[in-house]
Amino acid sequence: MAFPYMEAVVGFMILVYFFETYLDLRQLAALKLPTLPKTLVGVISQEKFEKSRAYSLDKSHFNFVHEFVTILLDSAILFYGILPWFWKKSGSFVVLAGFNEENEILHTLAFLAGVMIWSQITDLPFSLYSTFVIEARHGFNKQTIWLFFRDLFKGICLAILLGPPIVSAIILIVQKGGPYLAIYLWAFMFVLSLVMMTLYPVLIAPLFNKFTPLPEGELREKIEKLASSLKFPLKKLFVVDGSTRSSHSNAYMYGFFKNKRIVLYDTLIQQCKDDEEIVAVIAHELGHWKLNHTMYSFIAVQILTFLQFGGYTLVRNSTDLFRSFGFDTQPVLIGLIIFQHTVIPLQHLVSFGLNLVSRSFEFQADAFAKKLGYGSALRGGLVKLQEENLSSMNTDPWYSAYHYSHPPLVERLAAIDESDKKAD
Repeated sequence: MAFPYMEAVVGFMILVYFFETYLDLRQLAALKLPTLPKTLVGVISQEKFEKSRAYSLDKSHFNFVHEFVTILLDSAILFYGILPWFWKKSGSFVVLAGFNEENEILHTLAFLAGVMIWSQITDLPFSLYSTFVIEARHGFNKQTIWLFFRDLFKGICLAILLGPPIVSAIILIVQKGGPYLAIYLWAFMFVLSLVMMTLYPVLIAPLFNKFTPLPEGELREKIEKLASSLKFPLKKLFVVDGSTRSSHSNAYMYGFFKNKRIVLYDTLIQQCKDDEEIVAVIAHELGHWKLNHTMYSFIAVQILTFLQFGGYTLVRNSTDLFRSFGFDTQPVLIGLIIFQHTVIPLQHLVSFGLNLVSRSFEFQADAFAKKLGYGSALRGGLVKLQEENLSSMNTDPWYSAYHYSHPPLVERLAAIDESDKKAD
């Protein structure tokens, strides 16, 4: 008797849902606390705390509904054989269009087109509610319904433009890869990631946002001086018009080798009146670069990608696995989808481990900025970002350990203050 892979996958998906719902309930209880954590008393105003609490509770209630609908749909699609049914229907569509159903690339593209349409239909109500109800209610949403759908249309066009050649290449590699399939797949994805990281900020990101050079002035001079002191090869310093869509703020850097760029959200500049706080946030980001966090993360992703492809090559020819999910044939894309579902337990463990590493990196980057003399400014900058983004002030330790890639503000401030005490 064949092992019931599909039933096991659905069962584990439901177990994960119950576990994550338990964590959500713990977090909900923390969000309902009427007082600030002791560390934030006198740091965060009561008015900001009340706004943050209301915003977090709204998002939490929305998340309960979204996650319930998601697990319901995902479980039904697997349990009732909708996936193999949809694969057969996409093959019929290929024939109807006058092409050969046996052409796996065309069959797969037709299948993905249907999946994309289904995803847009099921996700759209949640996206609209999140953006135009929750975000708008709390003063964050700045985009019009026209801009929302224009971005959606651009995203679909990019998927139509970039998806087919990538999918076709993956199918051909799997069909002709032989014993070195895992190496070929990893090499292709490695090159693709480098190409996309190069093209995204230059060709794709400008389709959605406007990037302008940071004007000459004291802020620019301070950031350039900081970058120079660390030998950071800063080539361009941009401001992005994040305020056209949201009043949330952020800053990030990107680029390869000697061609680095820093991007500041215009909302960050508007919210942090003190230039030193913005420079301190940049010092934190440069800490990630100086301490090689970005390189370590990239290497970790490459290793995990290779291991995933290695695992896929071991199960791709398992007829029992495909039959358990209702498939008589063994299409490449379906094999990848099934494999991703079967390694869900490992994915959750790996994700948890990566979060722990990421949180450690954040503490290290904070300490790096503090050593540069930005301790007080960083503290003020973190508080300002927390206030303006209405981030959760009270967090459940289990929930944050499982979900957060960044430590809560309370922990980051405590770490900064602790280093002060040690210095004293």
